[in-house]
Amino acid sequence: MTEHLIQDLLGDLTPVHHRIAPQTIYVAGDVEVVRQSPKVAVVGSRKATTEGLDNAARVTRALVRLDTTVVSGLAAGIDTMAHRSAIKAGGRTFAVIGTGFDRAYPAKNRALQAHLASHFAVVSQFAPGSPVTRANFPQRNRTMALLSDALVIVEAAEKSGTISQAWEALRIGRPVLLLETVAENPALTWPSKMLCYGAEVLRVGHLEAQLREIPWVTACGEPIF
Repeated sequence: MTEHLIQDLLGDLTPVHHRIAPQTIYVAGDVEVVRQSPKVAVVGSRKATTEGLDNAARVTRALVRLDTTVVSGLAAGIDTMAHRSAIKAGGRTFAVIGTGFDRAYPAKNRALQAHLASHFAVVSQFAPGSPVTRANFPQRNRTMALLSDALVIVEAAEKSGTISQAWEALRIGRPVLLLETVAENPALTWPSKMLCYGAEVLRVGHLEAQLREIPWVTACGEPIF
């Protein structure tokens, strides 16, 4: 485990970055995996559907084919599938976790966390022995947004913590892509607002073409915060 200033990995920070960035982060594994771009976060529901898991694997494989590092949060569901699919496809992946390295959350991902630390990287802003609280995970999401060049939401319910990560990404100017099954789900109210503020729809049939040239369009005239 090594300790780094956030500037070591991000370079110069803007005032917006400073407001949400931890002063230091800890890296277990190869820090060059964290530095190497492009890096795209693939995130979504912990209670993922079969369709969501299949789509997470498709998105991840497309990113690996484009030589893109896959970032996720080691949570159950979509995150786990993103990490495992990247490894299976022979790509690069690292996790940004909401606990110290002495903990694994969920516990069933302890072996996956150890594999990532040994072969790729695991990042945390929490020192070993730090208490694990609900507030850790929104903080983790902000840090993941900072460390990623773009964000793909594969599946997320109406009150998913993934949504807060997407807003943080938009605030700091990171492209956000919503998979079409999310963006066009009539049961969800949040995607339409997020699309208005600059998110884009990612089409399953055009994954590599869209991911190769990630768009950035702001359709609304007023700030999001």
